[in-house]
Amino acid sequence: MKAFKAPKTALGTIDAEAAAAMIAAAADIALILDETGTIRDVSVADEDLMNDLAGHANWLGKSWADIVHDDSRTKAEALVAAASSRQEPRWRHINHPASSGPDVPILCAAVRTGTPGGIVVFGRDLRAVSSLQRRLVDAQQSMERDYIRIRHVETRYRLLFQVASDAVLIVDDPAGTIADSNPAARRLLAAAADPGGRWTAAAAFTAETAAGVDRLLTSVRASGRADDVHARLLDGDREVVVSASMFREETGLACLVRIAGSAGQTGDAALPRLKAKLLKLIEGAPDGFVVTDSGGRILTVNATFLELVQLPAEALAHNEPLGRWLGRSGVDLDILIANLRQHGSVRLFATQMRGELGDVTDVEISAVTVMNGGQPCFGFAIRDVGRRLQRGPAAGRAPAFERALPRSLDQLTELIGRVALKDLVREATDAIERLCIEAALNLTGDNRASAAEMLGLSRQSLYVKLRRYGLGDPEPAGAD
Repeated sequence: MKAFKAPKTALGTIDAEAAAAMIAAAADIALILDETGTIRDVSVADEDLMNDLAGHANWLGKSWADIVHDDSRTKAEALVAAASSRQEPRWRHINHPASSGPDVPILCAAVRTGTPGGIVVFGRDLRAVSSLQRRLVDAQQSMERDYIRIRHVETRYRLLFQVASDAVLIVDDPAGTIADSNPAARRLLAAAADPGGRWTAAAAFTAETAAGVDRLLTSVRASGRADDVHARLLDGDREVVVSASMFREETGLACLVRIAGSAGQTGDAALPRLKAKLLKLIEGAPDGFVVTDSGGRILTVNATFLELVQLPAEALAHNEPLGRWLGRSGVDLDILIANLRQHGSVRLFATQMRGELGDVTDVEISAVTVMNGGQPCFGFAIRDVGRRLQRGPAAGRAPAFERALPRSLDQLTELIGRVALKDLVREATDAIERLCIEAALNLTGDNRASAAEMLGLSRQSLYVKLRRYGLGDPEPAGAD
């Protein structure tokens, strides 16, 4: 450390007040210690730092080594000992306990004063530096996690690319250079699929079908999608199905070309084409169709579902919970998934769909469980029944509560959250009572007296209930 050359001449005689002001201005926190390391006075420049330091108001009379963190006790004692022996000051990192949150880091140096045994500890606030260090560590850990995740994704991609039975090529656009190809492509197309070469349909397909493949690629470049085309390989008499899709990579756009064996080569020739037609039918169906994973998060949807929930694109629904748009958020989806796991299917579950713009639609949902690669996924068919309910014969005549109440016990659970509990209990009681009376009449061959005795009712009470529930003529001829 380079000290003043002539401090007595330069500074002159400085009184205690001036010295205190200089010390307070030179440090974020300053401590005046005696020769034993006991705190005699404290100066904290920043109010925010003062609030973070735990118990700073009670430091006077305590040993400095006792108020710092346990891992800094030895360093504090060493600073006091070095200052007492008039050694050259050293800066040490000292942690003080905080009133809340992480410890307060202070960079400290101790200097012996002119007062016999007096020591001044200068401290610099390192909270900003510590915060930057924590953020840097967090960012580095986040980058490491992202790197590991990307590496795993790339490993899975390479494995899938290599083991795929269909021929797959990745072609740079518009250069047309084959960036990569899997073993199936190199076996099927031979030299026409070598990476680094230029992709031309004429090198892989017959002249009659190569033009169709070129049109496919042109359409994909223009619109991003196109229907599959059938082509015939140049080497041999084998018919294949060619599909293509565009995607963006670091260097620009690229085209993924997939070549699969034609369905006509197998015994179940029409099956793939029929499946494709079925998928197109579902995509254009007037009912909404949704496929979710086992947790209820959306994997794919059709256009009608997007209309119901008022979303402009399928990407906005991908990986979102289906319950986000159901009438009772979380409740309806939990009920559906629980029934799917227990029974495998659900029929005509009544609920509502809420659109992103506030529209509410009455719907019926039927669902089924399908195994996909050993993992269950759920398919939901969602039908808009709002118009059908509005055209119902009782609509507009019965009170709102009566229209909402169920006609059988099977519908009671559908009204939880829509109807008050006391009304549900009363409706359930009435439904059970009616079912018991109907069962008793069936068992007794419609003999009112025997039915009343079986139910533990008087005949008059039974007749009252028959009139209440409209169960035929309450007092038929010859009832006695």
